[in-house]
Amino acid sequence: MSNLGHPRVHLRRTDSTNDRLRELALAGAPHGTLVTAAEQSAGRGRQGRSWSAPGGSALLMSLLLRSSSPDWALPRLLPLIAALAVSDVVGERAQIKWPNDVVFAGDELASEDSTAGGALAKVAGILAEGRPQEGWAVLGIGLNVAVRIDDLPAELHGTAATLGRSPADVEPTLVALLQALERRLAEPADATLQAWRARDALLGRAIAWSGGEGIADGIDGAGRLVVALSDGARTSLEAGEVHLRRVG
Repeated sequence: MSNLGHPRVHLRRTDSTNDRLRELALAGAPHGTLVTAAEQSAGRGRQGRSWSAPGGSALLMSLLLRSSSPDWALPRLLPLIAALAVSDVVGERAQIKWPNDVVFAGDELASEDSTAGGALAKVAGILAEGRPQEGWAVLGIGLNVAVRIDDLPAELHGTAATLGRSPADVEPTLVALLQALERRLAEPADATLQAWRARDALLGRAIAWSGGEGIADGIDGAGRLVVALSDGARTSLEAGEVHLRRVG
């Protein structure tokens, strides 16, 4: 893995950097191709959610990862790897809400996801999509570098976070993130899992999902969320939306 970020396409405004890069990938763009934007009108997160950020205040990027030889495959833990790289750049305060939302946690945060363990506020979102059977994936990342929370839609004020830096810091943050991604992509799976577990924001928390509720109990060797159920059984979640459950 090398040459991440080259070639690069930078757009003043686009609907979605992931959509633009998917088009380039289908046209044969090489591994490491990067699309960035100062502003996007239809940024997407997981579960079809939108990603909103005022122009020039967030790092909005999509990176193409392509298998270049038969002995290399796209990492199965790619979403977790990306979250770790973002966390490396964000700093010690960063935690990860399974599988790959980078969040700040603390009792001082006002959030609809509040629990006795403190609220979670999202500083970065990650969306990996593509065609694994063809050996490529698009890794989309949105990171609130210089976003002012007051400038976001009102419904996000309690659930969003920012690094609180200046717009001039967006580009240096991109450089640092590409370097962090290269390091993390080169690590063995065991190192990825260990590092991810050290930043697990859900561990020990009451959670709910479409199929039930329980207590988050870390991740297994495949990166699935392990949940302890009230009857003493355990289950593993492959994917899907997980919410903190209010206690009491």
